[in-house]
Amino acid sequence: MTNQPPSTICYHCHKTIPILGAFKVTRTEECPYCSWSLHCCKMCKFFDSRVYNECTEPNAERVVDKEKANFCDYFTLSAGGSNGPTKEDLLNSADALFKK
Repeated sequence: MTNQPPSTICYHCHKTIPILGAFKVTRTEECPYCSWSLHCCKMCKFFDSRVYNECTEPNAERVVDKEKANFCDYFTLSAGGSNGPTKEDLLNSADALFKK
């Protein structure tokens, strides 16, 4: 078994981003491949599109745009990007259900 360095996956471009040392994601941090924000709800371990407000952290304030940088104090970088279905996944499921 090889010892892989820690990494995460960008929610937008789905590329693996290596994490160096005790990397702390600042509000202005961006994906090195697509330049989308890393300090956003969709990159947080508390993001879950299946729950109220799409956040499992009960004390977090509501954030409307889940893909933009925010000031949430509870932000913790997720190991794999978004852990819920994307809008496209949901639309494809609905289309399949209604045979559109």
